Amino acid sequence: MDLPTLSKAGPLTGPDAAALFDLPRAAPDCRIVVAMSGGVDSSVVAALAAASGAEVIGITLQLYDYGAATGRKGACCAGDDIRDARAVADRLGIAHYVFDHESAFREEVVEQFADEYLAGRTPVPCIRCNMGPKFTDLFRMARELGADCLATGHYVRRVVTTGGTPQLHRAFDPARDQSYFLYGTTEAQLEYLRFPLGGMPKPQVRELAEAAGLRNAAKPDSQDICFVPDGNYAKIVTKVRPEGAAPGNIVHAATGAVLGQHKGIVHFTVGQRKGLEIGGQPEPLYVIGLDAPNREVRVGPKRMLAVNAARLTETNRIGPLPDEPLTAKVRSLAKPVPITLEGPLGDGAAVTIRFAAPEYGVAPGQAAVIYAGERVVGGGWIDSTEKVES
Repeated sequence: MDLPTLSKAGPLTGPDAAALFDLPRAAPDCRIVVAMSGGVDSSVVAALAAASGAEVIGITLQLYDYGAATGRKGACCAGDDIRDARAVADRLGIAHYVFDHESAFREEVVEQFADEYLAGRTPVPCIRCNMGPKFTDLFRMARELGADCLATGHYVRRVVTTGGTPQLHRAFDPARDQSYFLYGTTEAQLEYLRFPLGGMPKPQVRELAEAAGLRNAAKPDSQDICFVPDGNYAKIVTKVRPEGAAPGNIVHAATGAVLGQHKGIVHFTVGQRKGLEIGGQPEPLYVIGLDAPNREVRVGPKRMLAVNAARLTETNRIGPLPDEPLTAKVRSLAKPVPITLEGPLGDGAAVTIRFAAPEYGVAPGQAAVIYAGERVVGGGWIDSTEKVES
């Protein structure tokens, strides 16, 4: 698809802006709600929406207020970022509303994040946020405002089939692809959602921001977890759940020998090698598992990380299962690997994915996202794994 014309002398122009939103009627007769985090991506989406000729309303959810996070550039949904979103809306001449969702975010995302670590699991709060406060509440607000669609700055593609059914596909720019975090999108949500940046590389998005005269055109991308301002997630967990700092033993998973002590299992995740502080071992050791009730961190050589399969719970499916090979990502930065499904996928059912070759570092609590080529088929939460027999 051709992109809107860039004009260094003024705002975005060009008829292709409207096409990015797949509007049901002529743009001047439509209303677009844009989720604005204060970052450059959602700001460019707002600029594209304004250039389309439709009426545009920007909505920002204030999700947290954790001291240094409120003034840190490159976060989202707090402090300076809300001010940036408001300034962009003023620049574009669109309405902008901020809604306080801090309590819901704390209960549904932050506290669950802490509880998962206490249980010896490795959570993905960005997925929980998308499935909860962000999409659920934003959808309700957008519909109450009479919007024809809800647009976000996610790097993922919404592809409509010849039969008119929308599918979720990976982004054009693989380095920016965020499909892993959106596998929980429902078919009804996908009908209403728009992802105008899914077909663009990031440098082009920044060019669009500069052309529109947006104050955050050069703003750094958000890093780490938004409510963890310094990357120290264990500090947030122990602040919310102080019992997470309870010490325990580091135990060899094969021999049962106690190799050392730790300062809380919340500091560890399956597959971790650094930070064990147990020297003098004949071979490198990794975290093989976490025994939360006994506060044990179990370690072993890399071969003990190998698994044949993973059981997924709370699964979601987007569209019908295709009659073609499937792959799965078990971490956000992992490459998709071939799998087969054993059981139904979707409607919250549990299902087992079996790997074509042993997979390493599969951590309970993470998500497994299933693909058919570029299309996102669905996924679920990793509940348990099946180890490769030694």
